[in-house]
Amino acid sequence: MSIPSKLLPLPYCPPNPNTNPKFRFLNPKRPLYCQPKTLQIQCAKRTGKQRYPSEKKKLKLKHKALTHVNDKFQGIWRLSKLGVPLHLDPGKDFLDVSEGLLQEIAKVLKFPVASMLPPEAFLVVRKSFDARKVLKEPKFVYTVEMDVHKLLTLEPRTWDFISRLEPKVGLIEHIEHMRGSSGDLVSITRDYKINKSAESIKGESIYKEGSDDFPGSRRPKVAVVGSGPSGLFACLVLAELGVDVTIIERGQAVEQRGRDIGALMVRRILQLESNFCFGEGGAGTWSDGKLVTRIGRNSGSVLAVMKTLVHFGAPESILVDGKPHLGTDRLIPLLRNFRQHLESLGVTIRFGTKVDDLVVEDANVVGVEVSDSREKSEHNSQKLRYDAVVLAVGHSARDAYQMLLSHNMDLVPKDFAVGLRIEHPQELINSIQYSSLAAEVHKGRGKVPVADYKVVKYLQGEDGDTSFDSGATSRSCYSFCMCPGGQVVLTSTNPSEICINGMSFSRRASRWANAALVATVSSKDFGALNCDGPLAGVEFQREFERRAAMMGGGNFVVPVQTVTDFMENKLSVTSVPPSSYRLGVKAANLHELFPLHITKALQHSISMFDEELPGFISKDALLHGVETRTSSPIQIPRNSDTYESTSLRGLYPIGEGAGYAGGIVSAAVDGMYAGFAVAKSLGLYSGDIESILGKAQYGGWAKY
Repeated sequence: MSIPSKLLPLPYCPPNPNTNPKFRFLNPKRPLYCQPKTLQIQCAKRTGKQRYPSEKKKLKLKHKALTHVNDKFQGIWRLSKLGVPLHLDPGKDFLDVSEGLLQEIAKVLKFPVASMLPPEAFLVVRKSFDARKVLKEPKFVYTVEMDVHKLLTLEPRTWDFISRLEPKVGLIEHIEHMRGSSGDLVSITRDYKINKSAESIKGESIYKEGSDDFPGSRRPKVAVVGSGPSGLFACLVLAELGVDVTIIERGQAVEQRGRDIGALMVRRILQLESNFCFGEGGAGTWSDGKLVTRIGRNSGSVLAVMKTLVHFGAPESILVDGKPHLGTDRLIPLLRNFRQHLESLGVTIRFGTKVDDLVVEDANVVGVEVSDSREKSEHNSQKLRYDAVVLAVGHSARDAYQMLLSHNMDLVPKDFAVGLRIEHPQELINSIQYSSLAAEVHKGRGKVPVADYKVVKYLQGEDGDTSFDSGATSRSCYSFCMCPGGQVVLTSTNPSEICINGMSFSRRASRWANAALVATVSSKDFGALNCDGPLAGVEFQREFERRAAMMGGGNFVVPVQTVTDFMENKLSVTSVPPSSYRLGVKAANLHELFPLHITKALQHSISMFDEELPGFISKDALLHGVETRTSSPIQIPRNSDTYESTSLRGLYPIGEGAGYAGGIVSAAVDGMYAGFAVAKSLGLYSGDIESILGKAQYGGWAKY
């Protein structure tokens, strides 16, 4: 379609500060081409304490002055909060520029005919679904980057409209220079090596050949203990930069690990070193595979991690999806590809190998003592020497904490959260969140995503009301690790303890939806149960895991209670609604599990959640005990620049187990930065990684 030239705006002239240019159209009888109205982009508003944290942040941003745009015709414009009504959008799996999205872009540009805008000039960088009932209609919400040069090349008549485009906080942002697209981690490290190779031609070497530390051409040797996200990404950086890396993993590769988990689910055989917590990929492998993070979705470091996952087989949709996730079925082949790449770089991977101790000389870690994790022989250990040891254990490696204490290392108790896992029929959650739209879900194959939720409440205790808050003045209660279309699984690492979590596959097609409902706990709570010392949080966790095992009657049976009974503190039925937990459930009064102040906090928060999600309290909703491992109960102090332990030289504690991450992405980011820090200490990296990935951010547990 073309527009007669007489209907087009006058040619663009450079703005004159003494004039105020106006749009002039030569045919006033055509309402479509009259003076464009100011576009008002509105979103659902919540006031007072009901505001989401992101909305509070936007209020602060409004007080900041907008940066002056030097040249509107260079760089890119980022257009945010473009709401496309559901009936105009192709659906959740479509991530390109649709006609409906072009219409919203045209409104922002005040361009008269959306169909004239070339889709090639726009890139979708974020897409999410918003079906809140305060909206007039459900929408897919987009963030789009507009390449000005490409737009003007393909459609020169947009020049005048761009000249009048002005930044608006949270809606329209101008980026003078194209964002540094550093690509995936493999590309970053290889680009660095190419540059270093060019330098070596001038007489500089990449390695410290002939130095006292690494005589001759010997490559430095590093052990990475643990093959979770932090360990894998640290290993990838080090191996790509030329380090001789050995991964030491107490669990098994994903193929064998899957068989071990199958034996647990079918024959109740718990392999102590290969289960839902231990093995290749860490605890996140058999989970929902969530890739959401609180450390900055658009940061260079997070983008590098996401692109690296795509490089190893993750779908490109995770780069755009507002709530990206993989699911166990996608994580398993991804990890296999990751492993094969590491092996091609010469990395040695020792599965089924447990680190029993550190080899320490003069307060310097020079190696590790290891043994076969499946053999109990006393003559099963050997000492291996390394130039550095990266400690990337998960938050369930409690024996590793005890081993560190034997070397007088500083371990700092850290706040975390404990609670129960609640399970609803997924259809109920769909109905609560989507109302009449629930029929569009189709078990993950429909136009809209399977419904989820995230709820947070801050509970204030009255002074002296120790029954509610154990002497504290406030406590946060929130949903954690919500798994739509998922199932409840056993994450115990000891047969005498019960600990549970949630998992799901990529389509999230299960009949159930589950999430942890947890309350924050601190050293005051630990002390109330006579748990003290550096591992007070660990003992606190164990206490409730043992209680849950006893309440279930053993054999990995989980104690459960309907939400309605839990709210009324009664056990009125001997039968309970169906559960996705496959090892069996037993009706129990979960009020006997936690101290009264934690139970009351959970009760109160559930009633508040029901106000936000009417129907949340349902006779079909089932509470499972117990969820205790929401994050690491300790933090291992380290140097913020070098990532080296403050207690032992040559030891680099990283990831979730060290208390510096809280999820797959933040753990991977921490491992990535640590890998560069270790490489720098070994003389293999001299660049400024922050100039590429930005400043490292702590991704551990924090109040929501």
